[in-house]
Amino acid sequence: MALAMKVISQVEAQRKILEEAVSTALELASGKSDGAEVAVSKTTGISVSTRYGEVENVEFNSDGALGITVYHQNRKGSASSTDLSPQAIARTVQAALDIARYTSPDPCAGVADKELLAFDAPDLDLFHPAEVSPDEAIELAARAEQAALQADKRITNTEAAVLTATTVSKFLATATACCRVTALRVIHSPAV
Repeated sequence: MALAMKVISQVEAQRKILEEAVSTALELASGKSDGAEVAVSKTTGISVSTRYGEVENVEFNSDGALGITVYHQNRKGSASSTDLSPQAIARTVQAALDIARYTSPDPCAGVADKELLAFDAPDLDLFHPAEVSPDEAIELAARAEQAALQADKRITNTEAAVLTATTVSKFLATATACCRVTALRVIHSPAV
């Protein structure tokens, strides 16, 4: 239960980071564009691989990404960055603005009207923090590989067994509205 609470705390911290990134991007785009859309995400997790019961690899990941689309005089420019620092966000917004200057006008391009945005999307109940420590992930991967080897005597070799547990948080917003923050915990079954 303590690990599940830690995951929930991480998601809350990620939410604050994502909200700040979106706010920064939209603030930088305002006044320089007719509208903007921002999507930002943060992914954290662990991936473990074992072969013949021995640990081959343990990887921890923590990745972020921000994408912004700006609209100016019916022209659209998009840019993205994996760096969520304020300086990188400023460069990304400027890149999107620069790109918009060189694209062809499209009278249908623009931010969706506020009434078309999904403010009341149903909660699909996808966030289920699992208590998987690195040691437990190693044990589960090794057990999966052993089960595969014992399932049929013709199976004599595996490439490895892999278990991945990932939490993904996403935040979507436009210059006129904040749509949705989602958190998703993905536990991939061991693959052999």
